[in-house]
Amino acid sequence: MEKGIIFDIKRYAIHDGPGIRTTIFFKGCFLRCWWCHNPEGLVIQPELIFKENRCIKGCTECIISCPKEALSRVDQYISINRKECDLCGECVKVCPAGALEIIGREMSVQEIVKEIEKDMIFYDESGGGVTFSGGEPLMQPEFLDALLEECKERDIHTAIDTCGYAPFEVIEKIRDKVDLFLYDIKMMDDEKHIEYTGVSNEPILDNLKKLAEQGSVIMVRLPIMPGINDDDDNINKIAEFILSLRCIKDISLLPYHRAGSEKYQRLNKAYRMDKTQPSSDEKIVEIKKNLEHLGFKVKVGG
Repeated sequence: MEKGIIFDIKRYAIHDGPGIRTTIFFKGCFLRCWWCHNPEGLVIQPELIFKENRCIKGCTECIISCPKEALSRVDQYISINRKECDLCGECVKVCPAGALEIIGREMSVQEIVKEIEKDMIFYDESGGGVTFSGGEPLMQPEFLDALLEECKERDIHTAIDTCGYAPFEVIEKIRDKVDLFLYDIKMMDDEKHIEYTGVSNEPILDNLKKLAEQGSVIMVRLPIMPGINDDDDNINKIAEFILSLRCIKDISLLPYHRAGSEKYQRLNKAYRMDKTQPSSDEKIVEIKKNLEHLGFKVKVGG
């Protein structure tokens, strides 16, 4: 039975495609975007997180329970030695406040399908379905393919939220089982793309072009990162590229927000956008109007 690593299942989602949806978050991603608001989805392995705001000062239950002595107290809070931690979960079991949690768990296709089936009545009434997100779902291609197959057998609308960074053979295999691609484009300058995401944009743009040529239904998602990709030159070049594909008319603007910044602290990871402030409403409206003037149907948010 095919299994994969999932870090969250969000029910009644309304920003991940049409209608009311169930969003399945795959763990693991090819990119390392500075602004990623799901850092718990970057590596495919499960991770232990510490929620400082829940920790009871003076409590040492987790430290005492750890067989690897991977936990210690620093400035009244818990410090995790991640090299020693083997994710046994003993600390999670004894924490009275739920300050420790293991993010990411192995699930079978059938386990996820059971969760999906609970929401099928909402799909029928709202025109919704299932969205596979992450992380990056294309990083677990066999697992993704098996889930898509199960959804198609149940006539459930399927969407994939993807950065598009994968061999096209992977995308080609699942293309006919995907009703909607929510496809991210960050920036057109390849050097900047490498700087801010860690990878080249060449396969991403090439894969999008191939999907468009084969008639897939695509909504382009454009994250708006102040001072990084919100300049007129980048927006115009993205628009020009999408127009060249002819069949894509829908664009979703995703304004930068700081909602995920606290997660970096929980994972002992550096947050590289700490000094960045969200774009003004006026800036987002300006970008939206400029794209609409070119003939695109544009919405703000998922």
